[in-house]
Amino acid sequence: MEGHEPSRRVQQAAAGGDGAGIEAAFVTAAGWLTQLPWDQAASVRFEDVAPVSAFPVVPGRRWGPGWWWSATTGRHVVHGSAAMRTQLMVLDRNPDVTGLAARPVRLLWRDTDGRVRSWVPQLFARYADGTGLLADCPSSPTAGGDGAQRARMVPEAACAHVSWSYRRLEPPPPVVAANLRWLAGYRHPRNQGPPGLRAALAKAFAGLRPLADGAAAVGDPLQVLPAVYHALWCGHLTTPLDEPLHEETLVCADAERSGGGVEERLGAGGGRGRGERSGRHTR
Repeated sequence: MEGHEPSRRVQQAAAGGDGAGIEAAFVTAAGWLTQLPWDQAASVRFEDVAPVSAFPVVPGRRWGPGWWWSATTGRHVVHGSAAMRTQLMVLDRNPDVTGLAARPVRLLWRDTDGRVRSWVPQLFARYADGTGLLADCPSSPTAGGDGAQRARMVPEAACAHVSWSYRRLEPPPPVVAANLRWLAGYRHPRNQGPPGLRAALAKAFAGLRPLADGAAAVGDPLQVLPAVYHALWCGHLTTPLDEPLHEETLVCADAERSGGGVEERLGAGGGRGRGERSGRHTR
């Protein structure tokens, strides 16, 4: 847990578990660090604020901080680990998510032993209904040890207090993660192709059809395939993401016919969003 000088308003919070007494420190749009009671701070548009603390650069570590371009917001979101980048991909593909931010708020509270504690959730996501998700992105379910497991009680209580949710997002299965990375390479709108191509794809894949066969029916695969992958990213076309994606993968424009439920298996994005599936890559 990270230390921070608290205001006098910080009260004992962890023991009650109801979110009362928790405060929030964040950077305003003007660049000022400010601190408010959590129930007041929850009205802040955290998706629009800068990180309250930077991701460290650790000498010798193979992975350092980077930037994820969000198709949801059209802006970059910083990430500090491969696990966090993967969860950004999952949330960015969720149609219920309207905003994303990294480390936008620090939660502060006084523990039962009287010491001030703080925690900075790694991710924030805004949903279309206005509610929010605070999340951490461990590389494995046990990452962070007992301290992380104990600390989760406070953000859980804080989020429940304002009808939000807090989650430690579990890494998706390797095949799903690989397929998401592939489709994410086509997430930019420039890959959707010229006007009329989306309608042509919907017609070509009106029923279950092999990916390469449907693309060839529309036009030159070199020009059509990027639009197919973009449509798979956006959910206009669907296919199982828990199986390798290849030229014979069955694709359909009707989500109900191609099945669903992978979002539940992923356990990501706060349990909201379309079912997701996956595959081996053709380019």
